[in-house]
Amino acid sequence: MKDENCFTTVEQMEADSAKLYELSKASGAQTWEDRNKNQTPHCKFGEEGVCCRICSMGPCRITPKAPRGICGADADAIAGRNYLRMVAGGCSAHSDHGREICHTLYAAKADGYYKVTDTVKLINLAKEWDIETEGRDIYDIAHDVALCGLNEYGKPFGTQKFLKRATEERQKTWEEQGISPRAVDREITTAMHMTHMGNTADAEALVRQSLRTGMADGWGGSMMGTEFTDILFGTPSVRETEGGLGVIEEDMVNIIVHGHDPAMSEMIVQASEHKDLLDLARSYGAKGINIAGLCCTANEVAMRHGVKMAGNFLQQENAILTGCVELIAVDVQCIFPALGPLSECFHTKFITTSEIARIPGAIHIKMEKENALEQGRQIVKMAVENFANRDKNKIFIPKTKEKAVVGYSCESILKQLDTVTNSHLDERNTYKPLIDCVTSGVLRGAVAIVGCNNPKVRPDYSHIEIMKKLIKNDIIIVASGCSAQAAAKAGLLSKEAKNLCGAGLKRVCELADIPPVLHMGSCVDISRMMLLATGIAKDWGVDITKVPVVGCAPEWMSEKAVSIANYVVSTGIDTYLGIEPQVKGSAKMMQLITQGTREITGAGYIINKDPHELVQAMIDGIEAKRAALGI
Repeated sequence: MKDENCFTTVEQMEADSAKLYELSKASGAQTWEDRNKNQTPHCKFGEEGVCCRICSMGPCRITPKAPRGICGADADAIAGRNYLRMVAGGCSAHSDHGREICHTLYAAKADGYYKVTDTVKLINLAKEWDIETEGRDIYDIAHDVALCGLNEYGKPFGTQKFLKRATEERQKTWEEQGISPRAVDREITTAMHMTHMGNTADAEALVRQSLRTGMADGWGGSMMGTEFTDILFGTPSVRETEGGLGVIEEDMVNIIVHGHDPAMSEMIVQASEHKDLLDLARSYGAKGINIAGLCCTANEVAMRHGVKMAGNFLQQENAILTGCVELIAVDVQCIFPALGPLSECFHTKFITTSEIARIPGAIHIKMEKENALEQGRQIVKMAVENFANRDKNKIFIPKTKEKAVVGYSCESILKQLDTVTNSHLDERNTYKPLIDCVTSGVLRGAVAIVGCNNPKVRPDYSHIEIMKKLIKNDIIIVASGCSAQAAAKAGLLSKEAKNLCGAGLKRVCELADIPPVLHMGSCVDISRMMLLATGIAKDWGVDITKVPVVGCAPEWMSEKAVSIANYVVSTGIDTYLGIEPQVKGSAKMMQLITQGTREITGAGYIINKDPHELVQAMIDGIEAKRAALGI
């Protein structure tokens, strides 16, 4: 039985990173640590959101001497426009990911490389969208569902279909407040049009459109990305894997998949299991082929195939620095352009596969649906043939790795809850057992922890410290994206992590046979968290704002995170941030995102850069919600 001293610590991870950083110097490589030093101090105007460059009259910066830009825009207008543009950028990234998965489902066929795996979810979604299913071929149904999904991006009238999944209270709030998202592309275009020179300068209007655009992501593009990925590759189920740089193996051909779109990684995983390629690897002296993942692509293949997770966003260079990665294949989002010159310092081949992410120094292999598996085989073969080119003097693989249990989709959570309902048949396939644990005080509540890691703070430290404090206080966690991988590296996704919990959560973990931190997938899968919170609210019979559940992004970094935060707040869930949004140059914008949105959606941001103070604020927030419910 592992005690607290047996889990991998942030200090151990930092020691591994420091060793790899030393090796990078010897190889003539540059890493994010070097570039971060070169960029410090950061631009104060940019950090505060009061630099405007949307026309060529400027750029304009707001100062006490110059409180307005040339056009007359003040700090509130400029910070608000910059904020909305970040939401639009994030929504476009997630939603274009979802759109690509829609196209992949449209191309699926019985004799193709992409097939329908979860027929039950397909049929249920078809019925939800009033698409005929009786007596029809499953691929004809898939074709119509994909078309219907694609229409959600550009339909001329109406709002997003998935909004009907929300509680009646949420739907009413969205409609009354005028923030129900229409077509996904329309909300992005509206955001860009509103922020064009000469348009909206009212901060509140900009924040309202931020909420609406964020919802077009979470209750639109991202939710389609999640649903259609499940249909194609299978709804995640509970499985065991490992996390940490120690999953890279010296006696294997190592391939890293990195990015977000599983269409590419699925083909590489399949190809790596082909006998002829395994035999080829052995002929080169390797014991086999080891696929490991980074970022959200790692989450996708981990929860469907048990593929090991090498690390999260800020470890992408560290993977190459081990000297044992034959090939890194990337798709879209969160990919360092630095991987090109870095891979040239080693034997690693750097492959890009999407027209959305073309990067200098990479070998580009455009993944095409018609011959995707052949391209997957081409990539794997390239890695195998590169095995002999390793420089043994550059090899260093950290030993740190931890067991992890992944794949807690909403369906998996419900199935797990069914194992503890005993004879209470009315509680089967519901969240009532979880609600009973909360109302009885065995669990205090739940926190959804999401988001990236960020060089502005000690990488992964906030994620891990916050998680440990929460589970010690009987608060269960659901995690996704890079946050989930931080948990994996620290052993918090293992069932043995129950030994770090308070008595109540430990008892729940033992009865339900779960870890205290439940891995829910990639960053688009935060849409699963919205459905989880919605399902709990429906089974509880209360408005979602009253449920003792909060969201947290302690080290967020990207535009996608700002979009996510807006749809989480729109859903009625308070969101705790450890990195300040770039609007603090406007007192009005800070007031709007922390307090003003509460008048619109019933939720807002709580911001604190100290992780210990932030986690205490979460605990206090959950206890306040419990008190309001009288529990």
